[in-house]
Order: sequence, then C-alpha cells, then structure tokens
Amino acid sequence: MGVSVTACSGGNMYATSNESATIADNDVIIIGSVTTNSGAAAAYGEAEVNGFKLAVKEINADGGIFGKQIKLESMDDKGDVIEASNAFNRLAGDKNVIAVLGPTISSTSGAVAPLADQNQMPTIAPAATADSVETGGYLFRTCFKDSYQGEIAAKYAAETLKVKKVAVLYGTGDPYSSGVGKAFVAAAKKNGLDVVAEENSSSADDTEYSSQLQKIEASGAEFLYAPYYYSTVGPYIVPQTRAVGYEGYIMGPDGYDGLKTTGNKANYNKVLYTTHYSPDDKSNTKVQQFITSYKKANNGESPNTFTALGYDSVYMFKRAIEQAGENATRADIRNAIAGMSFSGVTGAFTLDKHGSPKKSVIVLEMSDGEPTYKDTIQPAK
Repeated sequence: MGVSVTACSGGNMYATSNESATIADNDVIIIGSVTTNSGAAAAYGEAEVNGFKLAVKEINADGGIFGKQIKLESMDDKGDVIEASNAFNRLAGDKNVIAVLGPTISSTSGAVAPLADQNQMPTIAPAATADSVETGGYLFRTCFKDSYQGEIAAKYAAETLKVKKVAVLYGTGDPYSSGVGKAFVAAAKKNGLDVVAEENSSSADDTEYSSQLQKIEASGAEFLYAPYYYSTVGPYIVPQTRAVGYEGYIMGPDGYDGLKTTGNKANYNKVLYTTHYSPDDKSNTKVQQFITSYKKANNGESPNTFTALGYDSVYMFKRAIEQAGENATRADIRNAIAGMSFSGVTGAFTLDKHGSPKKSVIVLEMSDGEPTYKDTIQPAK
C-alpha cells in the first residue's frame, strides 16, 4: 500500500467531501473511471468502459439524474498501481467529480482503497475480487470476493463433479491468483476433498508451467484449480496441462473470461470457470434486455462479464445518487451505497458491512472452443 501513498508528488491532492461540489453545484454529474485499458488485462478494462458508456447513454437518454446528464471522465491505469494511484488522485482532486468507477484488477484496486477513504470519494470496483482489497469504507464492489469464488468452486467440484482428488496451481506474486487459489484449498478441505498437489509459479503471467503440471499429473488429481488470467490460461496453461498427459477437469475463476484457444480445441474440453454473468441466463430478464441494448449500440458485438459488471456499477451509482438527493455530497452518496440492495444484470444482492455482495455464481464450460452456460450455483452456506 505504500506505493499508493507516495504516488502523489507534492501538495495536498485531496478534495474531501466537505470541499467537493454537490450534485446541485453543476449542470452535469461528473463520474470518473480508472480502468486498465492497456497491458495484460486490457480486455477487462476496455469491456468495463464499454459497460459504463452504455449505462450512461441509457440514463442520459432517459433524462439523466435529477434532469442532469452524466459525464464520464475515463483514465487508463495500464494495470500499474502507481498509475492507478495517480489517476485516482487527479480525479479526486477535482471537486466536481462526485464518484469513481474502478479500478479494474485487484492489485490496482488495493492501491486505490486507502485513497478512496482519504479523499472521501465513493468508489465502486466492478471486478476486483481479491479479499486483500479493503472495502466498506468508501470503496465498494459489484463482484463477489475471491474467497467466495473459491468456496463455490470447491463446492462444485465435490457436489456436482463428484471428484475426490484435487490439485491447485496459482501465481504467488499476484494477489488475485494467490488469493483465490488459497481460498479454494481451504474450502476444498472443508468439503472433504483430498488436496493431492499444491503448486505455484512466481507470477500470474509466466509462460512455462510444465514442471508444476508434471507433478500435478503424477499426483493422481482428477480436478485442477488454476486461478490465472485468460491471457495465460488459453495459450499456456491448458495446452501444457494436456501435453503432460493430464485429462481431468481444469477450473478457474472469472479471470478466464475472454480465454482464447490455441491449437487443438479438444484440449479445452472439461475446462470450466466461475463468473458473474452468462448471456444464456434466461432467469434474469435484465440479461436479455442488456444484450439487446449493447448489441444495438455496438454494431452487433456481444458484451462479456466485465461489460455487465461495469454496466451494473453505473446503475448502482444512479440508485445511490437518487437516494442521496439533489444536494448530495460524496459522503452522502457513499452512505447511500452502504448496505444497498440491488438487482442488476449480474444478479440480485445486498452489500454486506464490508461492501461486498454475496450472490449466485454462473459456471461456464468450454465447448468447441467457446464458453457455454453450464450451471448456476446458489450462495455457499
């Protein structure tokens, strides 16, 4: 966290709630965003911004909030904690910015969390799932936490896939990968599963995993939990896992969204992942409405999970601002978000005291190289 404090250079960058403008002070409502639009996780940040833009477009077309249009000010943090801290402080230092969307990934969100409190800036991170990201002050999230995702995956392995022996592989240098990996191990043991191998890499973006995977194959594991990002799973982990002879299940968290296949598509059979949204979810009418609206605005392109999370995050702010009132300050908006009950594209939930939701989880399975809807898992008991 030290890097997030030293990222400011000279002077007081903070415009606290008492110094910031209220909704009534401006003709527009300015919401900032800090997302990863370049680097390894760029696909996530770009998808979030697309979700932000669609929600803002819809709200503005419907008359805005209190008759005022929303203006979105977007900044790219490049997936770097210093860049994220600097971008957040620039937005927070503008008294007219009333709220911030983002950051995108867990490491940058963790750097911003204390800054949100210091600036009294209501902030919603759409997809920062790491438990290490402190929430419930001025930072909230739309997604579920890693520990919750790990619990669901372990429950699914035991109760639905009915495997007995499981292995895990995660990157120790990344809070997302290590956090969800360790949460899975703890939950697997509670569910009576035998963790026969626990391997790791130094980072979450290595390209060579053969030595760890050979040990996992030799362990007799029927199920491998490998929480990495799509950019690593698709081209490296899955092909290398099959190359060492492992034929069992491979499962991961929402970081698999956007996974691309390489080589034989059959290698990706029995690859599953948990996520927040599926276009094939027919139980939630908001899903199909969202897809129709997004395709119309984006030349037929389909939205993904991160688009949906970004979209819901904007509507959470809309709800909070409306509840806080026309003279709302940043603090008023923060208080309206705390404990909020919300129903959106990614499900219905109530934020807990730490600012995180507990909600149903979608399981997708790769089929012919494409993710397909498999199951909806209800909250872990």
